[in-house]
Amino acid sequence: MNVLRRTLFTPSKKISSEVLRNGTTHDLLQELGYIKQSHAGLVHWLPLGLRTLRNVEDVVRKKMEESGAHEVQLSTLSSKLLWERTDRWNNHELFKLKDGKGASFCLSPTCEEEMTWLMKGYLQSYKDLPLIVYQITRKYRDELRPRGGLLRGREFLMKDAYSFHLDSSDAIKTFHKMNDIYSGILKEFRLPFVSAVADCANMGGEMSKEYHYLSDGGEDVLYTCDSCAHVSNIEKCSSMPIESAQMASDVNVRYALNQEHDVLICFYYPAKRIFNWNLALDALENDIDRSLKNVPNDKVIEIFLKQNEDPIFSSIVRVMDTRLSPRCNLPEFPLKQYLKNNFSQLNGYTLVDAEEGELCGECGKGTLKASKSIELCHTFYLGRRYSEPLNATIRSTNNDKVTIEMGSYGIGISRLLAAVAQVSKDHLGLCWPSTIAPYKISLNYAQDDENVKTVKNLLRFDPFIDTSASATLGTRLQLSQQLGIPLSVIVGKKSWPKVEIEVRGKRFSNLWIQHHAKSAMQYSWDYIPANPAEHSLEKHHCLPEHLNDVLTILLQDL
Repeated sequence: MNVLRRTLFTPSKKISSEVLRNGTTHDLLQELGYIKQSHAGLVHWLPLGLRTLRNVEDVVRKKMEESGAHEVQLSTLSSKLLWERTDRWNNHELFKLKDGKGASFCLSPTCEEEMTWLMKGYLQSYKDLPLIVYQITRKYRDELRPRGGLLRGREFLMKDAYSFHLDSSDAIKTFHKMNDIYSGILKEFRLPFVSAVADCANMGGEMSKEYHYLSDGGEDVLYTCDSCAHVSNIEKCSSMPIESAQMASDVNVRYALNQEHDVLICFYYPAKRIFNWNLALDALENDIDRSLKNVPNDKVIEIFLKQNEDPIFSSIVRVMDTRLSPRCNLPEFPLKQYLKNNFSQLNGYTLVDAEEGELCGECGKGTLKASKSIELCHTFYLGRRYSEPLNATIRSTNNDKVTIEMGSYGIGISRLLAAVAQVSKDHLGLCWPSTIAPYKISLNYAQDDENVKTVKNLLRFDPFIDTSASATLGTRLQLSQQLGIPLSVIVGKKSWPKVEIEVRGKRFSNLWIQHHAKSAMQYSWDYIPANPAEHSLEKHHCLPEHLNDVLTILLQDL
């Protein structure tokens, strides 16, 4: 029997109701002895937290094994040489270091480069594909402002998977398969989640999907259409103004260049709105130099003039946001000499971040509702984003050398733990689903007498027991509730010869009712419903010899 001593890591004094109700999840995890923050963005995992983290990890690993994926474990250090080849070395979020000989490395935040480099040495023929490999390892990101505790830290545990394919159709097929697997993983945690069309950002690639828990405490924003139910994050949400909306007359401009740098692109949008780079890319069918995304307007014009000897003859494209008034005054054009015949104009595009209440850009009928959320997972169809610069090729069915197609799929294990804690906690404390709770049951009593020894000997579960010398039945129960342990087994004189079971966990189904109808007499099993008015939890009673059966039945729903 694995017993955790309260005197080591769990709280030695009562946690105030103010902390339970209004404290952050990160603070609560620390107060209850799950983790201890060492520095901003860094935590030490304590026994309760480590048990919970491993349970999350086990759920994810089981699903990945069922999918036929192969588990590996790569080095934490990754060579600068690979990251330069994929043009990702100049990233302020990389922890960088040098060895004694001056060679540069980074602490891996993700492993597209290293995994591609590893697998190119093993993948020789189309017969070796498709293949999915994954790992569950610590990753590192130099967050300038780490916040939200485990939700945005500098060190985190992550499951990252990578798929390798002969062609794009097979890669896209696996992309959809992995999204189904991710849905299956999240269903194991028994909390409602949403999936959203997402931006590939600096990961690159051609398709991307995110998975979120809706939470007022989240830092992401999702938009959902009340007609077609399309969900997307703010970076990929296309919207249209409602008919009665006033057209904007104050205008801002954002300059960009096409891939060849011979066309100046002018994006005009309402001055009071936020320009959306992804929607601008869509408007020009991705024929934009993405490297200029964060370059100021004057620098873009400078680059354009340097690379075009006679810019007066260059093409200029104006892209107009659909919210602009036909009579609006455009900002002063930066080129002193130009030919009006070289201008072309594209009208009716959405170039700004969506706002709640606008029309859905997908169906054009429904209105958009904004919701705060916590991102859990992210999947990418990468195409040849990494295989091409790293020269990862195989022999096709025709014996031709072809570049491998890839996908990438990430789940933040430690982030998922924090997100579950965030969305499931209540006024009593944490409230874990039974699939990942550090302990499924706790054993509570006033005195460690013969009745308690009888129950201990009968139990087939590994219970949490508060063994501190000052513990009473009341303090043991309170601690169990705060820790979020789904079921509390109570051995007391009032209920004996029956054992009492208090239900702390949240119900996600009611299968127990059918079992109770069949087995109530056999198990001598009765129950008392919860009474919110009296702040009492649901309670069950049964004979000790049937305790394991009743616990197993109740845990199915929690």
